[in-house]
Amino acid sequence: MKVILTKDVKNLGKAGAIKEVSDGYARNYLLPHGLARIATEGAQRQVELERQAEAKREKRLHSEAEELAQALSKVTLHFAARAGENDRLYGSITSADIAAQLTEKTHTEIDKRKIVLSEPIRSLGAHTVTVRLSGDISAEVKVLVEKEG
Repeated sequence: MKVILTKDVKNLGKAGAIKEVSDGYARNYLLPHGLARIATEGAQRQVELERQAEAKREKRLHSEAEELAQALSKVTLHFAARAGENDRLYGSITSADIAAQLTEKTHTEIDKRKIVLSEPIRSLGAHTVTVRLSGDISAEVKVLVEKEG
């Protein structure tokens, strides 16, 4: 029996794949659990239209991420923080602080989990921070930490 998977099924395939499975497996497991539907002509056309729409959406998101990466690479963030001896900060500049200021400057919501910091910034000076926008697109942002006052 030919079925179209509606969800990812381990050891069988990903959602949207058309698979040939035994009648019993389809009738007793896949169809009752909503993991697949019978592969009719109309269902196959619908899957193809969904694939095309998904590809178009992915392409649009990719181009938006590239534009945002170009905009972010021109941004320099300034932070004023209290510092002690040897230019060490009393607190730290975290990815949440950087994300908040980036969101404010670019008017685009930047999630703090997209900021790549091995550890919070704890010293004065210029730092380069990577912002991961999508799978293969990232941008470098300059962060300047200056002494308060």
